[in-house]
Formats: sequence, C-alpha cells, structure tokens
Amino acid sequence: MRESMYGELSVIGMRGCSQFVNQVDYYLKEWRSHDTDATFVINADCPRFGSGEAKGLLHQSMRGRDVYIISDCFNHGVTYKMYGREVPMSPDDHYQDLKRTIAAIGGKANRITVIMPMLYEGRQHKRSSRESLDCALALQELVSMGASNIITFDAHDPRVQNAIPLTGFDNIRPTYQMLKALVRNIPDISLDHDDTVIISPDEGAIGRTMYYASVLGLELGMFYKRRNYSIIIDGKNPIEAHEYLGRDINGKDVIVVDDMISSGDSIIDVAKQLKEKGAKRIFFFVTFGLFVGGFEVFDKAYADGLFDKCFTTNLIYHPDGLMEREWYAEVNMCKYVALLIDTLNQNKSIGTLLNPVKKIHSILDAQNQKRAREKGEQMKIED
Repeated sequence: MRESMYGELSVIGMRGCSQFVNQVDYYLKEWRSHDTDATFVINADCPRFGSGEAKGLLHQSMRGRDVYIISDCFNHGVTYKMYGREVPMSPDDHYQDLKRTIAAIGGKANRITVIMPMLYEGRQHKRSSRESLDCALALQELVSMGASNIITFDAHDPRVQNAIPLTGFDNIRPTYQMLKALVRNIPDISLDHDDTVIISPDEGAIGRTMYYASVLGLELGMFYKRRNYSIIIDGKNPIEAHEYLGRDINGKDVIVVDDMISSGDSIIDVAKQLKEKGAKRIFFFVTFGLFVGGFEVFDKAYADGLFDKCFTTNLIYHPDGLMEREWYAEVNMCKYVALLIDTLNQNKSIGTLLNPVKKIHSILDAQNQKRAREKGEQMKIED
C-alpha cells in the first residue's frame, strides 16, 4: 500500500451509508492492491437505549489515522427503537450520531474529514428576520469538535462556508457525471448549440446552470418564481407562477438543472410550461432526489409526456421503488468519492477533480465524432 503523509486511511460510514461506503471501499482496495479480505472501513456504531438516547462506539483505535466519515443526513429509511416503537431517523438524528462518532474518536485521529453529500440544514442558508441559522452553527460545531475538512455536493448556497473561513470546505458539483450519464442513457442526444438549451428552474439555480451553458456552449434560459408575500403556508410564501426568461426553445431538447427535488411540484410545473413553449424533450439534472411526496407526481407527468428522464445521484438515500421507474436514471458517484479520498489521503491537490472541464470537452469531442460518422454513413446510403 502506498505511503500516506496523513496516517493510515480509515473510512467510517454512518447508518444508512453501508452500500455506498462498500462501493467506495471496493475502489480503494482495487487501486491500492489491497488484500481483498481486508477493508479500509472501520467498524463504528451508535447503539441506543430504550429511551432513544445513544452513544458513539468505535471498535478499534483511531490514533494517528486519517479518518473520512461519510454521513447521509437525509436517509429516512433507517430506524431506531424508542419506547418500543420504530422511529425513522431524521436529519437531526443523523447529525447527532455524526457528532457522537467524532466524540468517540476522542481527538486521537491525525485528521478528520467529514463527507456530507447533502449539507445538513443547507436549505436554511441565510437569515430573514428572527430565524436560526442552523447550517452555519452545525459547521462551526463540527470544526470545534475536530473536523479538519468538510466535503459536500451542490450546496444550496455555498456561501454558508463563510461561517468557517479558516477550515477546509469543498463544494462539488457532479456536472461531468451527469453529462456522462445523459450520453449513456440517451444515445441520440445532441449537445450542440442549435439542438439543446440549459434551463434554470429559478433564480437560485442560475449559478450551476451558467456553468453548464458555458462549458457546453449552449443557450441559457431561466424561470423566476413569482411568490405571494402577503401569506405564509408551511413556513414559506407560496409560489403563484413560474415566469420564463430566455430565447425560443421550440423544437429543442431542454436540460433543467437544480440541486434538489423535494416534492417535485415546482420542476414539473416548469416542465409543463416548457412543453407549452414547444420543447422537444426534457431532461432533469438534479443532484439530490428527495421525493418527499412519493413518485405519483412524476409518474403522472411522465405518462403525460411532460419530461423524458430524471437524473439524480446516489449520494443520498433512494426511496424504495425509485430504481424501477422507467423515467429514472441513477448517476453513481461512488468511484468519484473514492478518488477524492484516495487523493486527499496522499496529501495531493484535488483541484483537477473539482474542475472537470477537460473531461466534459472529451464528451463533446466524442459526440462530434459520432455525429460526423453518422453523417458520413448517411451520405454513403444516399449515394
């Protein structure tokens, strides 16, 4: 095994992350020619008492090790018993277990990196009047407990890292992986300026859609949410309409990019308006698919022809039944996360991993070559 400047590599998967962590471990062992019977995964647990109280428990010493803790705070598929009843774990429960595990390490590790794909309380990223700023507090708390670096994906607003300006914070967007999955699942897709448009479903997503549009050389359109600020429903001002700003999309394929799907009502409404404007095919690129209201909204929208494919990553828990949906395509991020861990453990820069422009251009080059071959074959048939 290669020498590491930061101690022996150790990976801890919190509850609900075992499948993801096992895939990460597979790649690490493959790259490092590790004994196939051994593992980089550390046996950690958070047992609970009958009252619901818990404690962090490690089954081996972490002294001098380089520890990577992977935590999915949005896995509601795992439960614990409290007063004899099965209780689904909330984001708060997962976050507390993460802190318990760090506390169990007891400051003995050489370095602790927290990999939290979807940032805990990330949607509450700014204060409006008398509100708590939970995400900023959580980041400060993790740092105070010993976390040296925090890695997250497609943060709702990455400026929340300003709460910990002297600590490593990497916000990663799965742009390349999304495009690779699109090309594999939709072989006839054309990423040409005349054929495809990138759409932002709201003002908050404009940054990530601008990146797609820039590296692909595509037109960019956006919707803005017209809200009713005179009333509050379920803690927020309801959306009255989505208004489109952008060029004509008639006859073009459309890629709608966002960080998360919650209920799905907003993105389906956007798709409906795009279809009314003549969009040919509609694809969703969404990092996190929560589907808090189930799949019925998407099943109906797909049956009605409002969209063609929904791409989300496997960075968070997939509700039962999602993988069987015809309209769904998974974007596997395990190899990429393993590569991040492997690189950091060797004390190397991950700058090239965070900027996938060259890899994206390789996809475009392959697409251009494919179209050129198809055009040449068509000309031979016509001759």
